[in-house]
Amino acid sequence: MRKDQELNNRLLEFAVHVIRLVKTFPKNAVGAHIGDQLLRSGTSPGANYEEACGAESRRDFCHKVGIVLKELKETRYWLRHVKKTPLIKAASHVDELLDETEQLIAIFGKSLSTARSKIRSTQSKSCNVK
Repeated sequence: MRKDQELNNRLLEFAVHVIRLVKTFPKNAVGAHIGDQLLRSGTSPGANYEEACGAESRRDFCHKVGIVLKELKETRYWLRHVKKTPLIKAASHVDELLDETEQLIAIFGKSLSTARSKIRSTQSKSCNVK
């Protein structure tokens, strides 16, 4: 399986786990608010990565991967909030999602860093051409 397809699948599974978690939240104002925030941030990285895979340029790719990273970091915040509040009894699901979130942040952070360095490398080479 190609690396991009593997990440697509991983982000899809991540979103499914976020949805399942939110379904366990209490049916009150706090559960609804945090659930809505977590649903938005936890399900969007996959869609944004799909867009990044079809980027029109390296800069476009960086922009879209940057959004993936931003949404993952927001998801981390809301998961930490769920754990600290606590909204649910079984915190082990939250710990597993937090671990996956950290791994995905590391992967996309490195990907963004690599892509940006390639842009800088290309720019410096084109500036030295006479």
